[in-house]
Amino acid sequence: MKAKIQHHTQEYKIDLSKPLDISLPLSNTEQNPIAWYIEKPEIEPVRFGDWVGKVSVGSSSTNFNNIFFNPHGHGTHTECLGHITREFYSINQCLKQFFFTAEVVSVTPEAQGDDFVITKAQIEKALQGKVPEAIIIRTLPNSSDKTSKKYSNTNWPYLLEEAATFIRESAIQHLLIDLPSVDKEHDEGKLLAHKAFWNVKDVNQLNDDARLNCTITELIYVDNKIADGSYILNLQIASFENDASPSKPVIFEIY
Repeated sequence: MKAKIQHHTQEYKIDLSKPLDISLPLSNTEQNPIAWYIEKPEIEPVRFGDWVGKVSVGSSSTNFNNIFFNPHGHGTHTECLGHITREFYSINQCLKQFFFTAEVVSVTPEAQGDDFVITKAQIEKALQGKVPEAIIIRTLPNSSDKTSKKYSNTNWPYLLEEAATFIRESAIQHLLIDLPSVDKEHDEGKLLAHKAFWNVKDVNQLNDDARLNCTITELIYVDNKIADGSYILNLQIASFENDASPSKPVIFEIY
C-alpha cells in the first residue's frame, strides 16, 4: 500500500506495507530490558477464588490478564515535559499529531572522564544541515543485546546539555534514542538534557516558552539493517493520562 504525503511544500512517497518498527516489546520474561532498578514486568491472569482468567487452565473462555509495568523502566516509552515538572502534564494531551519527518543518525559516544557522551558537534555533523521534525539517535556499537539489556548501574552514555540545546534550537520537536534516558544515570537530579530539550527553566513554575508539544522517546532499538537517513515517523502511544506512555514508533522509507 503506497501513499503520497504532502507536507508543507514537499511531497513524500512511502510504502505503508513496509513499516520499520523501532520499539521494544514488553514481556514478563528475562528478555525484557530493564532500567531504574526495578524487576521485570508482571503479566498474570486475573483470579477470583477458583476461577483463573486463562483458557489453558480450563476455568475461563478468555485470557484475561492484569499487567503491572513501569513505562520508564520496562521498554520503549514516550514522555512529555510532565516527566520533570511539579505540575501535572499528560503525554496524551501533549502529543496530538503522530506523523513526522525524521532523520535516523548513528553516533558513537565519546569518552569524557568516566562517562561516554554525545556532543553537540556529533549531532550537528550527523544531521548535515537537515532540519527534521524528529531525530532518531542510534548509538554505536549497536548490538542486539540492547533488546534485553539490564541497564541499572551501568552508567549508560548520555546527551550533553549542549547537544540537547542544539536539538531544541534546530526546531526538532521529537527526540528518540536507544538508551534508558537522555541524561546520565546518576546525575544528582540535574536532568540537564531533559530540561534543555523541553526548555524547562524552573520545574516548579513552568515558563511560558517551555515546549509542551515536544516529546522524548527512550529505549528504542534501531536495527542495523535500517540505514541512516530520512524517514517518515509514525509515533504511536497508548492513551494514558500520565507523563509517559509505552509507545511504538514506526518509520517508513521515503521513495
